Amino acid sequence: MGAIQLLIVTFFGVVLLLLLVTRFKLNAFIALLITSMFIGIGAGMPVDVILESMQEGMGGTLGFVATVVGLGAIFGQILEHSGGASSLAKYLLNKFGDENASWAMMITGFLVAIPVFFDVGFIILVPLVYALAKKTGKSLLYYGIPLLTGLAVTHSFIPPTPGPIAVAEIVNADLGWVILFGVIIGIPTAIIAGPVFGKYISKKIHVGIPDYMEWEESGVSDESELPSFGLISAIIAIPLVLILFNTLTNLLVDEQVIAAGIHTDVMRFLGHPFVALTIAVLMALYWLGTKRGTTREQLSELSIKAMQPAGIIILITGAGGVLKQILIDSGVGDLLAATMSDMGFPVIVLAYLIACAVRVTQGSATVAMITAAGISAPVIEQFSLSEPQTALVVLAIASGATILSHVNDSGFWLVNRYLGLSEKETLQSWTVMETIISVTGFLLAAGLSLFV
Repeated sequence: MGAIQLLIVTFFGVVLLLLLVTRFKLNAFIALLITSMFIGIGAGMPVDVILESMQEGMGGTLGFVATVVGLGAIFGQILEHSGGASSLAKYLLNKFGDENASWAMMITGFLVAIPVFFDVGFIILVPLVYALAKKTGKSLLYYGIPLLTGLAVTHSFIPPTPGPIAVAEIVNADLGWVILFGVIIGIPTAIIAGPVFGKYISKKIHVGIPDYMEWEESGVSDESELPSFGLISAIIAIPLVLILFNTLTNLLVDEQVIAAGIHTDVMRFLGHPFVALTIAVLMALYWLGTKRGTTREQLSELSIKAMQPAGIIILITGAGGVLKQILIDSGVGDLLAATMSDMGFPVIVLAYLIACAVRVTQGSATVAMITAAGISAPVIEQFSLSEPQTALVVLAIASGATILSHVNDSGFWLVNRYLGLSEKETLQSWTVMETIISVTGFLLAAGLSLFV
């Protein structure tokens, strides 16, 4: 099949995906599988090869993602149950004081979203936003936007949250580099979209506590009953540090700075995401569960509960792996790479634009990330990007999948309800905040890619 026909088939495949999700409200997992079959058949692949590619793509992706997302979900569930999120928030608010409370809320969101899903973290912490607004008389947005920014930035940029985990696996990026660059890019992005924009928009839109929301001024729990800030910080940091040390060890060995041996093997083992997250989960189960009086039966129930939201993310990610494999085996990946090379078009820009288009059209950040990753992965393989460059592509995809949240995104309505905003006010605050995160994150990622 000619190059033009392959590109046309791929284009209509993406259109079909968007139609299935938006028009026919089909589950993204099924829609991605149908799209993969459509592209395979349209590209002239034999039926048996299509099925083999689908099986290879699904199995190859889920072997890693299912384990990491599952462990991360359990970790987050235990942290939520223990009151760890409230512990972080209360400690930081005490340290920063009322005058800098917006910064404390941003940092809280940034830390909490590492193990806890975005929506859960927001629902847990929004009573503190209510309490601060009542105490100071400021708009809810003054504290709410920084909290939302911290949660959104980490949710998109820093593993082991599901989005960057899924994208990293599909494009074969090293998690250590993704974490490192995610922090480097995430901090300035969170500052600009959080306290800075929050201060501005709160002067334009003054909203009080919604009448229909019930809350307690004291927060989620008595401070003496919460786990310590140091314990929570340590448990969150341990898997990240181990994964980063694994990446550093591999880099030093590859550059022949240190010799491979038993010490490097141990570091690589402990720093593998499977092992690092298992250690974190075991620590959470003991220090935040058993040590605080939670029974084994309750911990088992919490672990099972954690699997429910993780399951659909795992399946959608597997379907994204199927799409990637079909694009590779059909030859579309080679064609896109050759076309972009001739045009001098950077991979990081393509990845960002695809994620933006899918995000705006169908709303789901997860689907946007996975679709963009599936299309970008074959191109990345042909360009032979370095590990740092590949990690920055992951962050560009995550940035694109954050842009312009509007009425087709569940996050839009979550913020709309809990902050008591009108649809116009939600667009002026939440949607603009998400877009600032997207554009700033992409510009920083693209800028860093010029130097690594």
